[in-house]
Amino acid sequence: MGAAATIVALLIAVTLARPAASAPIAMAPIAVAPIATTVSGQISLIERPGAGRCDPSAAVVYLESAARATRDSASGSALLGATIKMRGREFVPHVRTVLVGGSVAFPNQDPFSHNVFSNAAAAPFDLGLYRRGRSRSATFPKAGVYPIYCNIHSKMVSFVVAVPTPFVAQVGPDGRFSIDGAPPGDYVLHVWHECAGAEVAREITVPDGGLSGLHVVLDARAYVPAPHLNKFGLSYTATRQDRY
Repeated sequence: MGAAATIVALLIAVTLARPAASAPIAMAPIAVAPIATTVSGQISLIERPGAGRCDPSAAVVYLESAARATRDSASGSALLGATIKMRGREFVPHVRTVLVGGSVAFPNQDPFSHNVFSNAAAAPFDLGLYRRGRSRSATFPKAGVYPIYCNIHSKMVSFVVAVPTPFVAQVGPDGRFSIDGAPPGDYVLHVWHECAGAEVAREITVPDGGLSGLHVVLDARAYVPAPHLNKFGLSYTATRQDRY
């Protein structure tokens, strides 16, 4: 075969290898990440005149959407584990949030023993008696509010709020809150405070640019601090052990 014939054969091969001009080219779909927004607002507590017992920073606010599995969001991974310290005969902090299924550690930093327990109907637990420098943990398998007590020191009270979503915030001392990362959509805004009794829920729609200026009023006028029972369902007694 001469040189000219070889060139012609190569041109024919290249032409045959090209797709027809009318053949569609398959394109892989491009995934578009949802736009993260900020939801912010203000919490107000109405108390009886002269009461002044309720700290706004003890309130918890979270967004729940049935349309998406918010539990799988990576932004919620830090909420799977939390800590409440026992120090100076107090639980610190007073309120802690955790994702449903997450756990809370209760390290003892006092020079005496504590016995952490909860009689919450959702998942009661008793961590038993342990001394300074040790820590034990409890898991919170269901959404809800878990009152936490010490079976030795009757004035020690805290709350763990287990939520089904990473879009949660604790309120500041001024009553303001801000929740970051929620995609636009329809949500139920939940607000809880120990002084307000039942949780308050409100349906909201979060637009592309986020949502601000929310105002939720909590009625705490019926709140009256009351003693709780020990883990055996009995009143605390002023024994020598209770004074340590």
